[in-house]
Amino acid sequence: MHIRSIPMWGDNYAYLVVDDKSKDAVIIDPANPPEVLPVLEEAIANKEINLTAIVNTHHHRDHAGGNEALLSKLPSKLPIIGGRDCAHVTKTPAHNETFTIGENIKVKALHTPCHTQDSICYLMEDKETGDKVIFTGDTLFIGGCGRFFEGTGEEMHEALNVVLAGVGDDVRVYPGHEYTKSNVKFGVSVLQSEAVRALEAFADDCKETQGKFTIGDEKQHNVFMRPQDPAIQKATGETDPIAIMTKLREMKNNFK
Repeated sequence: MHIRSIPMWGDNYAYLVVDDKSKDAVIIDPANPPEVLPVLEEAIANKEINLTAIVNTHHHRDHAGGNEALLSKLPSKLPIIGGRDCAHVTKTPAHNETFTIGENIKVKALHTPCHTQDSICYLMEDKETGDKVIFTGDTLFIGGCGRFFEGTGEEMHEALNVVLAGVGDDVRVYPGHEYTKSNVKFGVSVLQSEAVRALEAFADDCKETQGKFTIGDEKQHNVFMRPQDPAIQKATGETDPIAIMTKLREMKNNFK
């Protein structure tokens, strides 16, 4: 499995995921065609990939807004796999439904409604190498989570601390945006642990953090995934995990 990150508009990411054996590939959240198309067209022209689908994590324009333009520019009509509200979607996988990319990449769709009600994260495993990754859109960021535009603290707690926390600590995280610096700035205001400080130092040194951290890391340095932490309970004034999630998001929304 090969993953190529394609930055868009400075802090968005599209991802090209390629099965090394078959060269079958999907493009995840190609929202800005002027930045994504040249990469795809070069790879197709050089016979490096066989593009089989567009995959969307949710319907927001900065994730699914490029679907129509891509369909008009690419040589063959591609299926669009994504949430029910994504532009031109042709397939919405059920929660825990699996599909494959090429010969070796197994994909599991995980429904994580909150940021939007059609949010889906995609857990991928290379059956040959054992490498495991997850594309989390705007549900989970490195050191943070998405705003609750269409959902509640209860839903985000379920998404982060039940669904995503359960995929395995060794799964590397590829989020939809590069928000780590701002996330960890808030995180340090709530929890001054060694893990949070280490993330702060990494973000200061590295412009891009996608794929550099695992779900296990997030359980250590992401305050939204630590409702059991006494320091976070003290900072929020809450002990119930759902109340903690709701309060943390409110605090982050108002954080300067």
